[in-house]
Amino acid sequence: MALRMWASSTANALKLSSAYRPPFSFSRSLSTVLDGLKYSDSHEWVRHEGSVATIGITDHAQGHLGEVVFVELPELGAPVSKKSAFGAVESVKATSDVNSPISGEVIEINNKLTKEAPDLVNSSPYEDGWMIKIKPSDPSELDSLMGPKEYTKFCEEEDAHH
Repeated sequence: MALRMWASSTANALKLSSAYRPPFSFSRSLSTVLDGLKYSDSHEWVRHEGSVATIGITDHAQGHLGEVVFVELPELGAPVSKKSAFGAVESVKATSDVNSPISGEVIEINNKLTKEAPDLVNSSPYEDGWMIKIKPSDPSELDSLMGPKEYTKFCEEEDAHH
C-alpha cells in the first residue's frame, strides 16, 4: 500500500498517470464469460461439479462494482435460496447484495475474501474470488440459468440500456 501511494504521488509530481494500462485496451463491455458455468440475471455464476456447486460474482459484475474492499459471506451450514441474498460485496462505489442462483446448504466459504483479500473478487472472479460452495437442494434449478452465450447477450443488452 505504501509503495502504491509513493508511486501515485511520484507520478502526480511528474505529471504522469499512475494508472496501469495494459498494452491492449478493451472496453468494459468485453467482460470475461467462461464456458462450463451457468449465469444468473443478477450476475452470479455457478460451477456445478458432482454434488457441489461453487458460486461467485461475474467479471461483468465486479467491473461495474469497482474495487471491492469488503465481502460478507454466510456461515457454514446456512441455507441459501434461489434469488435470495446470501451475502454482500462492498466496493469503493457501492454495497451490493449477492444472490444465490440456486438453493442449497453452504458447505464451504472462501475465507480469503472475508479476512485478507476481498480484492480477489476483482482480480480473479472465477477462480480465487469464488464466494461459497453449496450442496444444491434442487439441481434442476440450474436449468433456469443462462449459458455463456445467453449471458454475454444479456450483458450487452443490459449495458446498451444504461
